[in-house]
Amino acid sequence: MTALEYLYTSLWLLGGVGVLLIGVRLLSDNMEKLANNKLRALFDKSSKKKFVGVGVGTVATAIVQSSGLTTVMVVGLVNAGIMSLYQATTVIMGANIGTTITAQIAALESFDFTKFFPLFAFFGIFVDMFAKNDKVKSVGLMFAGLGLVFIGLKMMSGSLADMDKDGAITNLLSHVKNPLLLLGMGLILTAITQSSSAITSVLIAMASAGIVVGGGGNSVLYIFLGTNIGSCVTALMSSIGSSANARRASIIHLMFNVFGSMIFFAVLLIFPGFMDSTFAVWFKGYPGTQIAMFHTAFNVICTALFLPFTGGFVYLSEKIIRDKKAGKDERVSYLDKRFLSAPTVAVEAADKELAAALDKSMQIFDGALSGFERADTSKTQDLEKQVEEVTETCQNITDYLVKISAAGNTEHVEKDISARHHCVGDVLRVAELGQNMTKYTRRRVKYSLDFSESVVVELEKMKEKLFDMYKIVHELILSKDLTILSQTDEYENDVDAMRKRLMNEHIDRLNSGECKAESSSVFVNLVNNMERIGDHLDYIAHAYE
Repeated sequence: MTALEYLYTSLWLLGGVGVLLIGVRLLSDNMEKLANNKLRALFDKSSKKKFVGVGVGTVATAIVQSSGLTTVMVVGLVNAGIMSLYQATTVIMGANIGTTITAQIAALESFDFTKFFPLFAFFGIFVDMFAKNDKVKSVGLMFAGLGLVFIGLKMMSGSLADMDKDGAITNLLSHVKNPLLLLGMGLILTAITQSSSAITSVLIAMASAGIVVGGGGNSVLYIFLGTNIGSCVTALMSSIGSSANARRASIIHLMFNVFGSMIFFAVLLIFPGFMDSTFAVWFKGYPGTQIAMFHTAFNVICTALFLPFTGGFVYLSEKIIRDKKAGKDERVSYLDKRFLSAPTVAVEAADKELAAALDKSMQIFDGALSGFERADTSKTQDLEKQVEEVTETCQNITDYLVKISAAGNTEHVEKDISARHHCVGDVLRVAELGQNMTKYTRRRVKYSLDFSESVVVELEKMKEKLFDMYKIVHELILSKDLTILSQTDEYENDVDAMRKRLMNEHIDRLNSGECKAESSSVFVNLVNNMERIGDHLDYIAHAYE
């Protein structure tokens, strides 16, 4: 081949890599959209059992087509305190199994029946153009992505075969036989591209094109071990500046991959004929499949070996990353940018932050009412500071929701985001109504306004009713259990009835002279504010319908 022909073929190879990666992105993005709330539910189920955690990691990674992305989300969940280190370890192990799906798809290119798969790109894009339903459009784009994957693979294998017609590439790569050098190549290339899937697909395309690395045998497997370690770079980078536990999760990911790679590295050194005696025999004539199967077997065996030592990984990570003894840790926000690549998980994080903001708003209300009942203004400044904190949190939630929308989502997810925007306003209003009560306390103290013990008792009863309602709303935000929605309506009706009764009793006390006229406006506004808190709690609950 002439230099110009090499240039054109190289450009065709790079184009194939680009088409492949676009196809993988389309495939994974639309699989995730179709999974919708199921992806979010997966992470919620990663709690107590090791095998469940492994399964969650495997399925989640098969959906998003990236162990790096899954691990980054796990780091975010640990950082936010949603997931324990123990849970994270099992999910990370599963993620390494799930990521092998890309290699298995790439290896299918060797089989004759996949020659028709590029047609998926044609039909898929037409479905997207003419379908009205979001789910149908996502199915179309998913198949279009799958078609592009095979088009990219065909471009890569074809260009590599052309470049190696005279055996130049094979001759060049045959001289690279040092196992450490091969492992380093895989590590560095994956660290640079931050995509083990891309490097894996190129290696499979090379094998399918008949290009042999390092003279054959175990050589190509050493590169795979390197890509396995290099895939940890994304999670390590994402953990910078995170909590100690989040950094530990990324270290666990690194330890798992390094330990597994070193064990297999030793096995391959001791058994030089490993590949020729196993996968090359079992899948004779399909070099791409041989590599993909090794990739899967490697991750499954490592998970089986290390799963019993989950606690050991957690222990080691705690020894490597130690807690800071000095200072008091602040509450970590659930609004982690790592979740933005998975909108349903990000919405769930926004819900958790919203629930935390509602907790704070109700604490403000409780403190303000207690201050009013005792005619005590000593906590007023502290309560006002807490209102500022709620205001800032609500602004952060709004900004986060805007970022989720910017990623482009299904109609269902956008509907959820819109509902959360309304909830943010209601949560903030609860805090502001609590702040209003501090003004009534100041007025009570300034003008020495007295209220009977029976009034205080009635106010406490109304507060208890509101807190019962708040507990239901809080549970609904986190669980999405709409069967308890009717309970909020019942509580809201009870609060309305209590307000009406308190107003009637107040008028009776005014008429009898038991209550002074100057106390009237303070009492009326206070009770009205409490009733409005009930309204806003009800609005929040119904936003989840």
